[in-house]
Amino acid sequence: MQFIIINMLPISLAMISGAMLLWSLFGNRVRGVNEVDCVAALQLINHKNALVLDVREDAEYKTGHVLNAMLIPLGKLGERAGELEKYKERPIVAVCRSGGRSARACAMLGKLGFANAYSLAGGIMAWEKSSLPLEKTTGKK
Repeated sequence: MQFIIINMLPISLAMISGAMLLWSLFGNRVRGVNEVDCVAALQLINHKNALVLDVREDAEYKTGHVLNAMLIPLGKLGERAGELEKYKERPIVAVCRSGGRSARACAMLGKLGFANAYSLAGGIMAWEKSSLPLEKTTGKK
């Protein structure tokens, strides 16, 4: 018991770190977010006519994005969700830099009734690591 009292701070930090690690591994499932890897995303795009929704900011989008991706930054998704109504029955693959913003976008889309929203695990970083093509533009899509 004395050991626990003396080492309360390190034990607390270890428990908090463990909880954060578990949340990073399972948090999206708890929130009802479906994640897909690059292969599954490609299958959705090529075989199910999925819409690729890029939720990064305009400057990030211009540096390279998935071909034919629609840009709606996460901060504007709530006000621009109406633009996605025509895609409600199609799969939507949300993409960001590393997967965090796209997971939040999928959670938001799920609340708006989009049942087929998927977050690209690892985001554009994973896409690039898989040597998949990116398109660079000077304007918005």
